Formats: sequence, C-alpha cells, structure tokens
Amino acid sequence: MNSHHDDIRAVMWRNDKLYLLDQRLLPHQQKFLAFEKTAAVADAIRDMVVRGAPAIGVTAAYGVVLAARGVYATGPSAWRQAIETELALLAAARPTAVNLCWALERMKRVMEDVQGDPEPILLQEAKLLHEEDIQANRRMGELGAALIERPCSVLTHCNTGSLATGGYGTALGVIRSAFAVGRVEGVFADETRPWLQGARLTAWELVQDQIPVTLLADGAAAWLMSRGKIDWVIVGADRIAANGDAANKIGTYSAAVNARYHGVKLMVVAPLSTIDRSTPDGKAIPIEQRPAIEVLSLAGQPVAAEGAAAWNPSFDVTPAELIDAIVTEKGVVLKPDAARVAALFDAA
Repeated sequence: MNSHHDDIRAVMWRNDKLYLLDQRLLPHQQKFLAFEKTAAVADAIRDMVVRGAPAIGVTAAYGVVLAARGVYATGPSAWRQAIETELALLAAARPTAVNLCWALERMKRVMEDVQGDPEPILLQEAKLLHEEDIQANRRMGELGAALIERPCSVLTHCNTGSLATGGYGTALGVIRSAFAVGRVEGVFADETRPWLQGARLTAWELVQDQIPVTLLADGAAAWLMSRGKIDWVIVGADRIAANGDAANKIGTYSAAVNARYHGVKLMVVAPLSTIDRSTPDGKAIPIEQRPAIEVLSLAGQPVAAEGAAAWNPSFDVTPAELIDAIVTEKGVVLKPDAARVAALFDAA
C-alpha cells in the first residue's frame, strides 16, 4: 500500500499526553488538542472532537491511562476504587458505540493484575489496542476488497476512515484497499446530515488519498442507484447485534432500503469488537438522541423557522436481512443472521 493511502492519524499519544485531531474544524483547519485529564477526554468524545466507534474506543483506552495517573498520584492504596468515577465519565460519553465499553472492559481486566503504579502497564495496553485496531482495519480492507468482483463505483455514508479509527479505516479501509487493486474506480459520499461527516471528513480523506470522490445530498442516493451508477454501498457500524442487525450513522437504514430495491449490495465493515453478543437484535440497541440545535442550525447559523422542533437520533438500525456481508478482521459473514454471526465467533 502506498504511503499516501494511510498517513492520517486522528488519535496520538505523544510526550505523555493524548492528542486528538479536532474533527469539528475539518476540512478547513487541522488542529490537535492536548489532553491530560480524563474528564476532558470524556467531554471530547461527547462533543464530537473525536468520533467513530473504533476511534472512540482507542481514545477511551488512553483516557484510562490518564485516569490512572490522576488517581495513583493521590495515593497508591485506593486507586482502584478512585478510578471508577473516572471510568464512569468515559462510559457515559457516547452510549451507542459499543467499542467504548469494550475498550474500558479490556483496560479494567489489565488493572486487575497491576502491582504498583498502573500507568506504564495501562499505557502499554492502550498502545497495543491502538496498533491492533490499525492491523484489523488493514485485514478488513483485504477481505472486503475481495468481495468486489469488478471495477465499479461505490457509495459510502458518514466517515469510516482513519479519522474514525486508530488508522486506515473500516469501510473506507475497504475502499482504500479496493482502489489500490483497481476494483473501485470512484466513490460517491453522502453528505451525512446534520454533522456533515461525509462532506467534511470522508471527502477530505479521499482527496488526501487521491481517490476520486463525488459528494451528494443524502436524499440523492436513491436516484443515483436507479441510474445504475454504483454496485456497492459500503458502511461502518457503531454496534452490531447478535443477529446481525447493525446500528450506524442516521441515514444508513435509508441507504440500505434503497440499495435492496435497486439491486445494489450492502457491505457493513466493523471490527469483531463492534459485535455485541449481549444485544440480541437491533431493537435492544440504545439510540443516542442528540440536541435539536444540530438539525435546526448549520455551522452556528439557524436554518429552520423559529419555533420549529427537531427530532435528532444520531443512529438508526439496519436489519440483518438488508445486509449482504458483514466484514470483520476475523472473517466475513454473508447474509448475516444469529447462527452465522455465532459461527464467526466460534471460528475466531
């Protein structure tokens, strides 16, 4: 893979601090913010400085490192109890993204065996988790690209690239890998209202990678499909239930319904940690409701009639029967259902 296909990192640990690329300012400004307190990290997750389920998980792991530093400095005897308050702040920051809780549970397991200062061991684990995410994304890129049988154009929704992960990306990682071997000729990117992750982030990443990208309004996707312009819709997921139902950025369900009607295939790309086996189906996935102002305004400017209300779920759920393939780093599930998802874990 050419280096210009993977030179973006939104989460970094440097000089004993966590640095996050402030994604609210993209594409016009590239600014990293430094963090030394766990509460500030939780705020950054909640306020969309960092977003994307895998990136949130990596960020949370580094947040645990900062939490350990803060509580251990107050006394080595009671830090395990003191750190629970800090971990609760992180866990509450974004309720839908299962990778957040998965990363916290992984860090907690490491804490159980720590003797002495926990920070060095937890930092080692956070860095390992980060690197594993990048390698998993590269593997998913290979597996997903192999499903694309002929050179074609694809549609994606929201942002699933290096900005949304530890690096390389999930759905955008598949697109990167497929483009590198000539199976993707161009990408159509939904704008993704109300935060415009497709317009601000995905289009920016693909321009950096010199991959042809065409932006379209979310409502234009069905008409694009009707004209035979795309073969695959490739998206990520913030949580996948045990039966294969997938929660992703609001608008994904619409894309899935439109894809099925028009004979376009749908690929969901996410690490195994995104599959929540304790959640039986999509109805049990908590859907984050965000402030109405995000819909009623744009870049701080009101766009709706004064007095109008807004409904602003951040995610929707695509039923498994509308999904042609779930791609993980441990394998691919075609036509997912509960038995096939369970078999993936058995094989892994």
